[in-house]
Amino acid sequence: MVIVTELLSGGTLRKYLLNMRPRCLDMPVAVGFALDIARGMECLHSHGIIHRDLKPENLILTADHKIVKLADFGLAREESLTEMMTAETGTYRWMAPELYSTVTLRQGEKKHYNHKVDAYSFAIVLWELIHNKLPFEGMSNLQAAYAAAFKNVRPCCDDLPEDLERIVTSCWKEDPNSRPNFTQIIHMLLHYLSTVTPPETAIPPHVFASKNPVFLPESPGTSALMTARDTENTTSTGNKLWGFCICSNNCY
Repeated sequence: MVIVTELLSGGTLRKYLLNMRPRCLDMPVAVGFALDIARGMECLHSHGIIHRDLKPENLILTADHKIVKLADFGLAREESLTEMMTAETGTYRWMAPELYSTVTLRQGEKKHYNHKVDAYSFAIVLWELIHNKLPFEGMSNLQAAYAAAFKNVRPCCDDLPEDLERIVTSCWKEDPNSRPNFTQIIHMLLHYLSTVTPPETAIPPHVFASKNPVFLPESPGTSALMTARDTENTTSTGNKLWGFCICSNNCY
């Protein structure tokens, strides 16, 4: 068996942002990247999968640096409403507060949480896209995690436009049930873009539709995400094979 994946030679979003510093992305570009990420997460969640490690290192750019795609599913798992899941899973600066408890959790302990942990991580990534700074700068990883989980500290959003501030702050709310899902996030991002993009300037096509469509699997679950057939456009050249990388490495 094989998994066929797209070659993405643009490097990680982390490397791209580091190379730009101290400059920041243009706002429409930053929000366009955020939409790419949100669409990938919406697809993942629609199949009952939580990523659990959303961060710039796990986001890969196409060669032209115009599209961002989700990668590294090493910590992804199927979501269950009743099953306990491993706590402290992910990367500290991007981890949601509910991944901790009021006492220090031991490695491997189980805890109740759901797909809203990805919405929190997305908020931190969106903040980075806009500011091109490390979140919780000046803190160690553990200090950042402690501040977010036990003191409800978040990166500063005072200089953000009102609509963007609303998106970011709603996604990293302390109560997971108060955070929007990715369908709602996409609508909010599109609304913001419509207010800042001049009518004569076309929004890049990838903002509205994925260049590489994702075909719904025949049955839900991780195994069904691995491959799906292109049943709509079969030609003399054969069927296209689509797949997701689910290993622990950043495979392009």
